[in-house]
Amino acid sequence: MLFLFVLLASLTLPASPASAHAAPVGATPAPGSVIGASPAEVTVTFSEPVTPVEGRVQVIAPNGDRISGKAVVEGTTMRIPVRQADKPLGTYLISFRVISADSHPVGGAISFSVGAPSERPEAPSETIGTHPSVEVAVPVFKTIGYAGITLIAGPAMFLAFLWPRRRSRSGALKTVRVGLALTAFATLGAIASYPQQGSGAPLWQVSAQELTETVTSEFGLLLVGRLAILGVLAGLLLPMLSRAPRTARARVLVGAGAPVEVVPADQKTKTTFSRTRPYAVLALSAAGLATWPLTGHAVAAPMSGITVTAGVVHMAAMAVWIGGLVTLAVFLLRGTHPRVLGVVLPVWSRWAAIAVLWLVFAGAIQAVVQMGKVSALWETGYGQLLIAKLGVTAAVLGAAAFARRMVVAGAAGAGVRRAVGIEVAASVVILALSSVLVQVDPGRIAATKEKPITGQGFSETLTSDLYAVQFNIYPVELGEYNTIHAFLYTPDGGPLRAEEWQVTARLTDPALEAVAQPIAGLPTGNQALGSMSFPLPGTYEITFTIRTTEIDRASVKTSVTVGG
Repeated sequence: MLFLFVLLASLTLPASPASAHAAPVGATPAPGSVIGASPAEVTVTFSEPVTPVEGRVQVIAPNGDRISGKAVVEGTTMRIPVRQADKPLGTYLISFRVISADSHPVGGAISFSVGAPSERPEAPSETIGTHPSVEVAVPVFKTIGYAGITLIAGPAMFLAFLWPRRRSRSGALKTVRVGLALTAFATLGAIASYPQQGSGAPLWQVSAQELTETVTSEFGLLLVGRLAILGVLAGLLLPMLSRAPRTARARVLVGAGAPVEVVPADQKTKTTFSRTRPYAVLALSAAGLATWPLTGHAVAAPMSGITVTAGVVHMAAMAVWIGGLVTLAVFLLRGTHPRVLGVVLPVWSRWAAIAVLWLVFAGAIQAVVQMGKVSALWETGYGQLLIAKLGVTAAVLGAAAFARRMVVAGAAGAGVRRAVGIEVAASVVILALSSVLVQVDPGRIAATKEKPITGQGFSETLTSDLYAVQFNIYPVELGEYNTIHAFLYTPDGGPLRAEEWQVTARLTDPALEAVAQPIAGLPTGNQALGSMSFPLPGTYEITFTIRTTEIDRASVKTSVTVGG
């Protein structure tokens, strides 16, 4: 059990906290924009489907009132109905906390303004962030789960096919039971900590209602299914492994050069389990392994069918390889007759090579999909952790190659034990890195987050003694295809009808004459729409001259820079 203590101890090393794996990529109204009237609905678009956390998605008016209804998600877009605020002018806040498709929490806030910007409302403290106790607990439970499946797969494989007949099975059987218990414990921990990922509460604050909602959610149903599979596996697998199967393979393995292990060649093959039981165990094992990628990165990635399948293969290969190493190191390398090891180790070496081949192949598929681009390997935390994991894996493969050469050469002594010990120690690090890796934003999402959503174009509010005018120019590019949309208000924020709109644009360096831009009032009265032309790169002085009555007229100015 030293393996488990070392594995858990590795989690005390500094690691990146749990991160969300969906990212907001757009919103309506646009983040930072200034619009003319309070909207009846706001939307936030994410990079992947999300589920709103009850009570944690809201729109806050400039005076601090919460004016939003229940959020509804359509695909990757979350729609939030909004009622008219008592004091509609000023800055609004869209505060949200949702759960991404890969079961990780996403929190954030986006602001926009109506009429003119004001002081931004404060976001609720419970909307953003995950409690430190949950940030620690989630990767711990994942690591315990990974350790559990390795302690099931490795000993079970040896007990079924490679176990020497005269070695006691009790230790390996106990290890399988421990693996089943650890996996069940990790699954229960994942269920118990899921509500807090959404609510932002500490690990110990969870209600019966929250747990009920979790169990009945898609995430919870998958984990409940995993628990059911573990229960059935325990009933099928443990009796099957408790006695040695007298199969043709068993005769070959135990009869090669070790007199104490010889079984008569003419003895009929007998089995202690039914013909269908092994197939049922394999099918249940595959279904149980599938619950990991179905609640993680793979299900939310492009080509999810491929990534989920690759995830199952990756975990199965990892469990066979690392679990087999642990079984060798703890139970077989010491106290087993050298001639028996001379038969067992070459077979195990071939199996390990196949497992590693599938491990690398499935891992490569996942990396290509999750990274998004090659530069994400060194530009993102996910990529850097992946490089570290690959480096440790390469070291393990080096030790495995050394051990294989010794096995082929017929040496099964201290050198092989040292090589296997190195493999086990390095594999502990691989599992720890894996548990952190699944909590960090994949490269494809990190790249999205590097481009925060912002209001497009140029928006500003200009004031005079007669009025306040808010406008947006989009997209502010060279040429004549730029649109200007303006809203007119009284100095105290009420809508104001304009009798006449005029807008000019003048390049300041080199200084050119001001050019009138076409703009016309809309039937709504306080709005106008037109176009802007920027023939040359540089800074333009934009002047609004607006007549509000037969005799009242005022001009306001600002400047905007247009790139080359």
